[in-house]
Amino acid sequence: MLAKKKVLIICYYWPPAGGSGVQRHLKFAKYLRHFGWEPIVYTVHNGEYPETDKSLLHEIPTGLTIIKRPIWEPYTFYKLFTGRKRKEKINPNFFSQKNQGILHQIAIFLRSNFFIPDARMWWIKPSVKYLKDYIQKHSIDAVISTGPPHSLHLIAKTLKEEYHIPWLADFRDPWTNIDYFKKLSLLPFAEEKHKRLEKEVLQTADRVVTVSNTWAKELAEIGQRKVEVITNGFDETDFPATKPTLDEKFTIVHPGMFSRARNHEVFWQALSELKEEHPFFAKDLKVDFYGITDSSVVELAKKYGIGNYVYLHDYLPHDKIVKVMSAAWLLLLSVHDSQNLQGFVPGKLFEYLASKRPILCIGPENGDSARIILETKSGLVSGFKDKDKLKIHIMVYYMDYVNGQKENKQIDVSKYSRKELTHRLANILNEMIDN
Repeated sequence: MLAKKKVLIICYYWPPAGGSGVQRHLKFAKYLRHFGWEPIVYTVHNGEYPETDKSLLHEIPTGLTIIKRPIWEPYTFYKLFTGRKRKEKINPNFFSQKNQGILHQIAIFLRSNFFIPDARMWWIKPSVKYLKDYIQKHSIDAVISTGPPHSLHLIAKTLKEEYHIPWLADFRDPWTNIDYFKKLSLLPFAEEKHKRLEKEVLQTADRVVTVSNTWAKELAEIGQRKVEVITNGFDETDFPATKPTLDEKFTIVHPGMFSRARNHEVFWQALSELKEEHPFFAKDLKVDFYGITDSSVVELAKKYGIGNYVYLHDYLPHDKIVKVMSAAWLLLLSVHDSQNLQGFVPGKLFEYLASKRPILCIGPENGDSARIILETKSGLVSGFKDKDKLKIHIMVYYMDYVNGQKENKQIDVSKYSRKELTHRLANILNEMIDN
């Protein structure tokens, strides 16, 4: 039997981190062994995570080598500087949070201009030092870095340049094309440095991968090279083998973080009008949010008379939230109305596909998320301002609820399974080391 090739995966988000950021490489690590690769994970010992999910610890493959090293997190000082509690969770969208006061604005300015590419820059040098020693003592056939945080790409870049190890850079989100980049109040030198480092990463890596077609085109243009797509996906083994009983109420569910940028007024307008036009709809409606939910949700719900129908829940572990999704009548997918929104495909979309429940998407009708939803016949998509169309879509699924129509007429989505996507990753790794 041939010995497995070894790939070093450099990632920040790893269990007990919760949320979508951890899923991608946890699942890659789970399935790479099926395709001749043994993963070795290099991650942080004391990460600052917006959510933790200890249930994911049970998904780590038996015998997997995991190297955890300490990191200095400047968010401790951010909390002290802005008067927050030491154990308070930092919202990843704190760049775009409004009305946070002058101290918050100063902290954002300092973070944006002097912590480049991000607040994890202090982990680069100690990681390079440690991994150089590790590589000299152990055989490593390839390296994967995944960002954000994009500081991790700079760790891999240094190892590539020194040891000529084949390197795959995985962009789960864009770098300078991320929606909040232009809101960072960057000084000219800082913006130039971001763009220079991004281009160096793109041009130095042997292969570059991202999660959507639009982002692949944009990164290819920046780096003047080919960029491949491996979307996020779902793991069939995470979902109940038997179909759960659907909720008694007409539940619209959103699992995971719901930021201000995703909270579109048209959604509340549509629900409000349907409530007034159809008394039975008002009796049956329930809207559930699980996880970090922006305060604007309650504000708009109350503004449009929907407050009594909205329920905010704490973050649920992954093994529990998949059951909630599978029992919902409708799953809400709300895309940011901002720059570069066409390429944004939330990781939860693929778990929605696996739940086999209908998807109600508010977002660009020509975006990558819309394409996946429509090609798989998994739901309906309406634009950010199209209230009438959104009302029609909600009523389509409400009538399914009224008529007891429990089946979603979805076509085969197996190409988005984590195992199949990992097979594609393994093929790229094989090509990379063969060249």
